[in-house]
Amino acid sequence: MSHIAERLGLHRPELRAWASYDWGISAFQTAITTALFPIYWVRVIAADLGPAQATAVLGFTAAGASILVAILAPILGTLADERGAKKPFLAAFVALGVSATAALWLVREGDVVLGALLYTLATVGATGSFVFYEALLPHVARADEIDRVSTAGYAMGYIGGGILLVLQLMVIQGVVPLGISDTAVLTRLSFLMTSIWWVIFSIPLFRRVPEPPAQGGRDTPIAVGAIARRLAGTFRDLRGYPQALLLLAAFFVYNDGIQTIIRFAVVLGDEQNIPQGTLIAAIVLVQFVGVPFAFAFGWLAGIIGAKRSVLIGIGVYAVIAVIARNVSTGGQFLMLAGLVAAVQGGTQALSRSLFARLTPPERSGEFFGLYSVFEKFSGVFGPLAFPLSVALTGSARNGVLILIPFFVIGFLLLWRVDVEAGERQVAR
Repeated sequence: MSHIAERLGLHRPELRAWASYDWGISAFQTAITTALFPIYWVRVIAADLGPAQATAVLGFTAAGASILVAILAPILGTLADERGAKKPFLAAFVALGVSATAALWLVREGDVVLGALLYTLATVGATGSFVFYEALLPHVARADEIDRVSTAGYAMGYIGGGILLVLQLMVIQGVVPLGISDTAVLTRLSFLMTSIWWVIFSIPLFRRVPEPPAQGGRDTPIAVGAIARRLAGTFRDLRGYPQALLLLAAFFVYNDGIQTIIRFAVVLGDEQNIPQGTLIAAIVLVQFVGVPFAFAFGWLAGIIGAKRSVLIGIGVYAVIAVIARNVSTGGQFLMLAGLVAAVQGGTQALSRSLFARLTPPERSGEFFGLYSVFEKFSGVFGPLAFPLSVALTGSARNGVLILIPFFVIGFLLLWRVDVEAGERQVAR
């Protein structure tokens, strides 16, 4: 059993505790980012706007949240390194995200402004917490473990998010009798369930994962000017790690396409009048089918390398974007979901571990702050381009085609990354 756990990257308590956070936060990603909230937004909160305009507003809101985190992440990441305060900053963003997610209980039909505000705060909390969660990765995992541990985190996320989504669907569809017949009320109750789940499975990380040592002192002042100079120095220093810089450029492009597919797949299916039950079944399929594939990507990376594995994932995503343009039946949508499940977790997990390999561990908060800038801004242009295309053409199907260049350009940039040279630079 211990041998299996080691192969999966879950063989020490701190590794399991670290991955447990993915189990918790993925409830937000499945319920709020991907499945339940987008449908509730289009059909209830912003129903008066019409599907196309409602989709556009949600896209602009998501982009705004990403921009806000992109601005905050490098500053707070630098400060967290100096003070040795990754976990306190993580806790602050968790508190923000959990509170805003729970407050979505208050949002009803026509509450577009309140819904957009709370969605923004919840998204800032969730995505901001990932900056510090990911910055802990090179401190809990050794260099030879990092790919397996990273993919294990995504696999745990699939399981946790999938289990809660099934429970939420049982509540919404009345399988769990609560004496409530109003679907909208039951959907809002699922938002409360998400916040509780997130909190519970965050606890192991705070208890078991040690805080990495501070670079400065815990009384390092919050001096914006000094942090800005340090951040400028980080950008300059990043040029000393050209392979990491090139990886970030590639990630910036292809992750834009990935994040857009995650956010708007359900909206696309809804436009094609695919039954809601099929849409949700597709999300559940992604969650559970994604588990073995996430572990498989970790195994594949051990054979052909993380870079080649990510290139495979990007290629599959390009195919997904082409196929999605012509999806018109529930069966086709489920097939598309299966393709997403095969590559989503592994591609993102190995991108994260690749970056960790190419940067010095002692500056993980600082460099993962920059990683977050690229990650969050890569969640801006796709989600902006997609709703703009929808608004101009009146169809979400046309918006999918705009994603193909993101995958092609990202693939070509990643192809040029020399992982071995980057690792040698870090080892000096």
